[in-house]
Amino acid sequence: MARKTTGSGAEAGANVPAEELRKFYHDMLLIRRFEEKAGQLYGMGLIGGFCHLYIGQEAVVVGLESVAEEGDKRITSYRDHGHMLACGMDPGGVMAELTGRAGGLSKGKGGSMHMFSKEKNFYGGHGIVGAQVPIGAGLAFADKYLDNGRVTFAYFGDGAANQGQVYETYNMAELWMLPVIFVIENNQYAMGTSVARATKSTTLFGRGEAFGIPGEQVDGMDVLAVRAAGARAVAHCRKGKGPYILEVMTYRYRGHSMSDPAKYRTREEVQKMRDERDAIEHVRTMLLSGGHATEDDLKAIDRDIKKRVGEAADFARQSPEPDQSELWTDIIA
Repeated sequence: MARKTTGSGAEAGANVPAEELRKFYHDMLLIRRFEEKAGQLYGMGLIGGFCHLYIGQEAVVVGLESVAEEGDKRITSYRDHGHMLACGMDPGGVMAELTGRAGGLSKGKGGSMHMFSKEKNFYGGHGIVGAQVPIGAGLAFADKYLDNGRVTFAYFGDGAANQGQVYETYNMAELWMLPVIFVIENNQYAMGTSVARATKSTTLFGRGEAFGIPGEQVDGMDVLAVRAAGARAVAHCRKGKGPYILEVMTYRYRGHSMSDPAKYRTREEVQKMRDERDAIEHVRTMLLSGGHATEDDLKAIDRDIKKRVGEAADFARQSPEPDQSELWTDIIA
């Protein structure tokens, strides 16, 4: 029922319209430049608390958002800025939220890890490891009850894949045939612990077999491969066949959070991934080799993105602190 997918989506590159490849490139580059700027603001003391960057993992959420439809939902962990941008949340509002300002999408009260947007069907950002998984199944339960054809993407990491609540959720999701895609973003390190040290399982998606949930492992550094696997998962859910598991093999270039020096792996390992497997460079190469864009075209895209990210940072700096009265709003008494 489960399968391991090792093939690349690169062969399909020739069949992808140029504008679609450019959109993949743009969206992934926007996430990377945004995260680089967020790292700078954190270093300047403008972002408090924890800050987990998505640099290196951009192809995962961009590939899956390309197969999402209006009304589909997404929920994820604390490494969530990329998901926010990929589903269309305003960079200025996201950056203002990171800095705890009133102009933030959660009025400065959610910060980096707990942002929310009902408008974009983005249900967080969750700081408790694995806690978003049963909530994602709950969102899918609502859609099944309403019979509206929607799908929920519930993202979590390889570390969270060892949490008990994940397997309780698997059981209920399959029992009730819920339209939820469990996306395991396997970036190979749970905080400072490598997957090899944390589990004897050869795959994480394969654990779904015990519950009768199909799934596959996909190359998360190839946005086309992610999109193809995402399309299979979405089709499965929309046909009423229940949940699906995608284990997306990716890699984070930075530490677990901004306070992590990442001494548990070598610089050579990280650099090798950057040089040989970078998802953005992969699409860049396809655009250039396929004659879909010139170097000048891609430089122009980068300039526009840097300008947009700079404006987002300026908006965050200029936005005021939340009024103290905000302590009493958006709560249930």
